[in-house]
Amino acid sequence: EPLSIILEPQPYNTAFAITAACLAIAARNKNAIAHIMPSDQEMCIDREYMQALGEARKAAEEGRLVLFGKRPDAPSSQFGYIRVSSEENPIMAVEEFIEKPDRKQAQEMLASGRYLWNSGMFMFRVSSFLKECESLAPEIFMAAKTAFEAGKSDLDFFRLADVGDMGCPELSVDVAIFEKTSLASVVHLATRWHDLGTWQALWRSARRDAGNNYLKGPVHATNATNSLIFSERLHVEASRVDDLAIIASEDAIYVGPLSADENMEQITRRLSSDRQTAHLIINNKTSYRPWGKFRLIFREKNFQIKKIFVKPRKRLSLQKHHHRSEYWVIVKGTASVQLEEEKSLLNENESIYIPPGKVHRLANDSGQMLELIEIQSGTYLGEDDIIRLKDEFGRT
Repeated sequence: EPLSIILEPQPYNTAFAITAACLAIAARNKNAIAHIMPSDQEMCIDREYMQALGEARKAAEEGRLVLFGKRPDAPSSQFGYIRVSSEENPIMAVEEFIEKPDRKQAQEMLASGRYLWNSGMFMFRVSSFLKECESLAPEIFMAAKTAFEAGKSDLDFFRLADVGDMGCPELSVDVAIFEKTSLASVVHLATRWHDLGTWQALWRSARRDAGNNYLKGPVHATNATNSLIFSERLHVEASRVDDLAIIASEDAIYVGPLSADENMEQITRRLSSDRQTAHLIINNKTSYRPWGKFRLIFREKNFQIKKIFVKPRKRLSLQKHHHRSEYWVIVKGTASVQLEEEKSLLNENESIYIPPGKVHRLANDSGQMLELIEIQSGTYLGEDDIIRLKDEFGRT
């Protein structure tokens, strides 16, 4: 179980996030060793990985700030590189950082044998890191310290306070700390490792079929080669394709060359800046709540359909809506429903209508997940049209 899940009010890049996490750890044990790991990586937890951890821990206990480097197997321009000393030691000195070179430079670095990919993984004693951060990046340190000290617990989370007015620099931990510190060291990570930051990287890391394809979801491919085809719900038929990434999510489809998918960041920026497509970036089809989650199935101007999942022994707030009505159909489990002063139990295939302005509450008093279809109709369907009168999660 997580010791804590820390939420940022807005992203300030990895230097701020790691500093805030270290402050949270130091509040419990300032001598603790922290192992920082990005979430978008696949790695084999084997003897080589455990050996690298052991070497990194020794160095961290001596006050070093340790990076984990991976020897390149291709001239990639998607990674940052670290130039290390020519001698192969368990702990190597950092000579230079190179941020995402062009392909020609990457080929030269691969041939030299003196460069490692920067995995984005680190290990250090939290007190050593915080001391360096306070010295080398004082604005980031003070912003993180203020955000942590003014933060508040919220159910399973710890919410950092908003420090937008402090002008916190949005820097990576590499730029803010590791490129400046004299304490940086590198451990070679010999295990299988993939950064999954691109579709091509995901394809490389996967088990592929005889045509060198990675297929996942309701997908059928005929005479396809060297492709990644992924679908969450829609059935995808692909015929006579080569070197393609075809990604069918719940609300959008991407098609592009697999070998040149580095432009996803630009595509994402364009989608988020256009009013017609911004919702694809801002709103996920599935939204999580303390009581469970809901999934948007269909939306038009004046109505939308959701599937709602309520965890066992949980209930939503006592609430009402000004602008919309709701119609609930139970598809699995038993729902306890309050509508004004009347309370009732609804079983599978039973339904109820909630008019606008009527006080109501939905609960799951059973030991299994409750699932229902909710049809909303009205002039405004936003989530902010909820007037909570009572709530178990402090949201009134």
